[in-house]
Amino acid sequence: MNISPVLISIRTSIVSICITFVLGLMVAKAVAAIRRPWIKGLLDGLCTLPMVLPPTVAGFFLLYLFGVKRPIGQFLLDYFGVKIAFSWEATVLAAFVLSFPLMYRSARGALQQVDSSLLDAARTLGRSEMWVFFRVELPLALPGVMSGAVLAFARGLGEFGATAMIAGNIQGRTRTLPLAIYSAVAGGDLESAQDYVLILLGVSLLVVLGMGSLSGNRRSLRRRGEG
Repeated sequence: MNISPVLISIRTSIVSICITFVLGLMVAKAVAAIRRPWIKGLLDGLCTLPMVLPPTVAGFFLLYLFGVKRPIGQFLLDYFGVKIAFSWEATVLAAFVLSFPLMYRSARGALQQVDSSLLDAARTLGRSEMWVFFRVELPLALPGVMSGAVLAFARGLGEFGATAMIAGNIQGRTRTLPLAIYSAVAGGDLESAQDYVLILLGVSLLVVLGMGSLSGNRRSLRRRGEG
């Protein structure tokens, strides 16, 4: 079994979840604060859209935007010398786009469940909005936020369609675990495919256990709040 797809997938997933966590939390906070329903609904739909699109369609749009001769891709290449399409960075981009909705929706739901009276109480004490967010709101919403992060990590690790479209299936560069499974099966190497599948199954099991642990912590916090 070639270990490079494992290393590429782990590296991609770690970088992707770091970006997804920060941006997903920031966007969820910003959208939740919008008062106009039609604007909130529009932004919510746009942020959720990659979750309902077929991955190959999402990959097509990414390729259309970040291809060498496409608007963003050509700009990055001409002015920064950065080529996104069919590079390792493209695997991160695909994982981010497809996992972002899970992080966003989980974070938004968790933030909306925080008791607003607690936030108002902190404000009446003269605390800044940033202090209220990091010291009151985020800690209370953290189990739900972390659940979204775990799901987003697993989604990024298992991404296939969009990655194949924008990053390709280049051995040692962009071949992630799902692509390695596909290539091994297509080449008749079922033994290697089985090894890759077992690795993904192991990660999926850890995700399920992590979600169960976070759910338990969330219930404990809720009981403490009610008590």
